[in-house]
Amino acid sequence: MDKYLYVAMTGASQNALAQKAHANNLANISTNGFQRDLEQARSMPVFGDVFPARAFAMSERPATDFTPGSLVQTGRDLDVAVTGNGYIAVQNPSGGESYVRTGSLNVDALGVLRAGNGMAVMGNGGPIAVPPEQQVEVGEDGTISIRAMGEGPRVMAEVDRIKLVNPDIKNMNKGLDGSIYTKDGQPAQADANVKLVSGFLESSNVNAVEEMTSVLALAKQFELHVKMMNTAKDDDQAMARVLQIS
Repeated sequence: MDKYLYVAMTGASQNALAQKAHANNLANISTNGFQRDLEQARSMPVFGDVFPARAFAMSERPATDFTPGSLVQTGRDLDVAVTGNGYIAVQNPSGGESYVRTGSLNVDALGVLRAGNGMAVMGNGGPIAVPPEQQVEVGEDGTISIRAMGEGPRVMAEVDRIKLVNPDIKNMNKGLDGSIYTKDGQPAQADANVKLVSGFLESSNVNAVEEMTSVLALAKQFELHVKMMNTAKDDDQAMARVLQIS
């Protein structure tokens, strides 16, 4: 009886955690460049001082769906997105590198080029610094060109080049800040084959219908687990009454 109750209890608990994963995906359906989290459930033995005769349910997020989202045209010169496979390198708060698929770029008050999430965009030798300018253009290969203050419309100077990478998908992991990190902690190598398109942003790859279907299915499973726990309670009370009679 206790095994039956234990499976139902852990199933309900982990079911609620699985719902949080899908709810987070739905909450980021309008977040540019968001890549949805996957979730799965599996049975795990309970280890202890004796033989693991019990099992419990465990929900986990085994991976991230790295499928590219669709490109949305904005017409803004500093809105850029990766076409095909690849990522834009940015400097995370700890000083290391992380990677994003899209960026609504802007130049802050200190001249640092930043992605839409506030992280500094990495260039050939570190974060990209942009001198005072009238116009900034981003090339297909990530080249940053500017028209300096007082210069004519045809005078463009190359400042730096955005670091574009294409790490092995097996070495990629999404961090809590939503950007991508390498599992081994080492910076990915620049890849000249990765291309950008200016005037576009990449939309989230979340499928609203699929996520809602999963949330509803998990809600039904949660109700089933609760019913199982109530059944276990009723069976336990019935057994206690039988023992009292005997």
